[in-house]
Amino acid sequence: ARRSLASPVVSGVLCPCGSPHGSAVESGGGGNAGSCGRSLCEASEQDRRLRALFQKLDVNRDGALCIHDLAVGLGRLGLHRTELDLRKIVKAGDKDLDGQLDFEEFVHYLQDHEKKLRLVFKSLDKKNDGRIDAQEIVQSLRDLGVKISEQQAEKILKSMDKNGTMTIDWNEWRDYHLLHPVENIPEIILYWKHSTIFDVGENLTVPDEFTVEERQTGMWWRHLVAGGGAGAVSRTCTAPLDRLKVLMQVHASRSNNMCIIGGFTQMIREGGPRSLWRGNGINVLKIAPESAIKFMAYEQIKRFIGTDQEMLRIHERLLAGSLAGAIAQSSIYPMEVLKTRMALRKTGQYSGMLDCAKNILAKEGMAAFYKGYIPNMLGIIPYAGIDLAVYETLKNTWLQRYAVNSADPGVFVLLACGTISSTCGQLASYPLALVRTRMQAQASVEGAPEVTMRGLFKHILKTEGAFGLYRGLAPNFMKVIPAVSISYVVYENLKMTLGVDSR
Repeated sequence: ARRSLASPVVSGVLCPCGSPHGSAVESGGGGNAGSCGRSLCEASEQDRRLRALFQKLDVNRDGALCIHDLAVGLGRLGLHRTELDLRKIVKAGDKDLDGQLDFEEFVHYLQDHEKKLRLVFKSLDKKNDGRIDAQEIVQSLRDLGVKISEQQAEKILKSMDKNGTMTIDWNEWRDYHLLHPVENIPEIILYWKHSTIFDVGENLTVPDEFTVEERQTGMWWRHLVAGGGAGAVSRTCTAPLDRLKVLMQVHASRSNNMCIIGGFTQMIREGGPRSLWRGNGINVLKIAPESAIKFMAYEQIKRFIGTDQEMLRIHERLLAGSLAGAIAQSSIYPMEVLKTRMALRKTGQYSGMLDCAKNILAKEGMAAFYKGYIPNMLGIIPYAGIDLAVYETLKNTWLQRYAVNSADPGVFVLLACGTISSTCGQLASYPLALVRTRMQAQASVEGAPEVTMRGLFKHILKTEGAFGLYRGLAPNFMKVIPAVSISYVVYENLKMTLGVDSR
């Protein structure tokens, strides 16, 4: 079996119950009982052990651990770490941001890191027997949609199993990971965030899962804010392509065959360069309420489902995500109609969003704000389902074939998977999206008869054929790669600004 990461020196710092010596010791007591039921060591003994480990790692004897100290010190203990791993350790414990760990920071890091390890161990220990076996690892990964064989799970076990029992107890788990950045099940979730990171203009994806740690520390709302800001920048940068898509969906036909260059020329000729961004204001404004409602609804629906798993299985995520998407879309749908009308407006037709809303309400009534609602709701299932299925398939393929020491796929793989899954989702739901847009725009065309979803489908198929259901697809796909790339870059920068731990 592979040598324990913690070595006897590190193991000696901790009680068999897993608590650092003295963590349960009251200020005046040297003989208080700990959570393990045994008598804890004196505070001086705890301090001696911790200082012994610290001094072994403090190679240059300056009273602080830098990356070089950790590399050499851990190497002498038989623990070989990459520079990236060591940077993660220092960053996690460095409270005064001086690039190294003093003794207090080192102790705090050990205690804080151990709490995280305890959470992960409990989530893996499905049988609650204090041990993890291969089947539990397979089941835990399966719950997250990651499929591995029992042989692969046994390889993971062997790397941590010191006594050859093919099970891992808490001490083995803690010893293996204590001086190692956490690369475990929750980190797969962290690395493979999807809907929070990528914004392609359609907020129909299934919401991301957040780890126990993210929920407890309040990091989840920072992720959502970063995602919202990234979406706003991404949508603004790709707004001209989005407006062209709407114009082609509504006005293009066999007799009026709009091309991309011709469409841009027509928009600039009619309203100048600024007209390329018509409808973008409301499109950005609806990000915040839609994301917030969707996240809150998703969390409530998860409780109603009543699963005893911390993380939902794929089919449960699809169900909860689709219902949450339907609730969010129902709540902000009038803004969707406003976005379409603002994108289609002529120069001088409306003075702004409020004027547009007042005109629609006065001339067409409240019902106009829900035109196209049914095809929009029906489009959630194919979009969210195919996007999730494709993304999970690509994720599983990468994890099985290429993940060796880390669940981190790297930027290129993450962007590629996000782009492919979003494109497939859009392709599947595009005819419904086109019909929705035409129904939203219908009342703005003077003298146009009232149409139903079914009637519009028949009319398009009869007059334009199946190709007519995909008008505007080219500019829609053209914006996917820049939208995904821009939203990812902005998201990562906003995360750092908001103090979210960088991966």
